[in-house]
Amino acid sequence: MYGLPAGVLGRVFSICPASSGCSGGRFLRSGDDSLKKPQAAKAAKVQSKDRDMGAALRSVYQKTVDETVPPEMLDLLGKLT
Repeated sequence: MYGLPAGVLGRVFSICPASSGCSGGRFLRSGDDSLKKPQAAKAAKVQSKDRDMGAALRSVYQKTVDETVPPEMLDLLGKLT
């Protein structure tokens, strides 16, 4: 049917049919990778930001853990026991 191999017709979507007045007619196939690349780039950018945020949080946490307890706080803690 329509000169397409069997099973392809269900995976072809008309974006701009020639009969609608727009130029030509453009079809996308479900296996068309040209439209997936921008999404992959966005995903990579988000992953990069997530990775940077995680590294920044780990760094701040480690600095907090490495801080010494002020002597005044140790004195107060000593009075509680």
